[in-house]
Amino acid sequence: MPTETATLIPDPAARRRIESLSGQTISACFQCEKCTNGCPVAFAMDIVPHRVIRMANYGTIGPLLHCATIWVCSSCETCTTRCPNNIDIAHVMDTLRQVSMKEGKVMPTQHDAPIFHKEFLASIQRSGRINELDMITRYTLKSEGIGGMIKQAGMGIKMLTRGRFKLLPEKATAKSEVKTIFKHTGGKP
Repeated sequence: MPTETATLIPDPAARRRIESLSGQTISACFQCEKCTNGCPVAFAMDIVPHRVIRMANYGTIGPLLHCATIWVCSSCETCTTRCPNNIDIAHVMDTLRQVSMKEGKVMPTQHDAPIFHKEFLASIQRSGRINELDMITRYTLKSEGIGGMIKQAGMGIKMLTRGRFKLLPEKATAKSEVKTIFKHTGGKP
């Protein structure tokens, strides 16, 4: 009995959209798999990096906006440095995250990831660098509410007393440059 195969219809407009938003020529990828082979978190991804780029190249964007991979990606840029065609794959992942948030297509299992993403960037925008206490407080309140804060209070006190993070953040030396970056990118985390 013959098996049924899915027909893939390329969508060049969707590919051009991701290329335009990311500034990357994803169509230059020849699937060498160096990105996937070097990725330290590929084991936790539902779609590995070279397949993300392949799907984006075909314009199959829908599944990419719903996948866990774009949120699992740590943006370490190992994939980017290994790419022989100089595709900034980490930036493509970030672009897919941004599109996913903008279009409200985040997987229910990943619903806290965009909150963390926004609070991480907002912390940098406010103080020029990560203020861990501020960031994790805002993230926990938005993701788990007051109950989450109470649940994490004990661990937070232990970390503070052991010097794992500071009550007051260190001053950023390039705060004005960070503000300029956010200004040029639209000012929103």
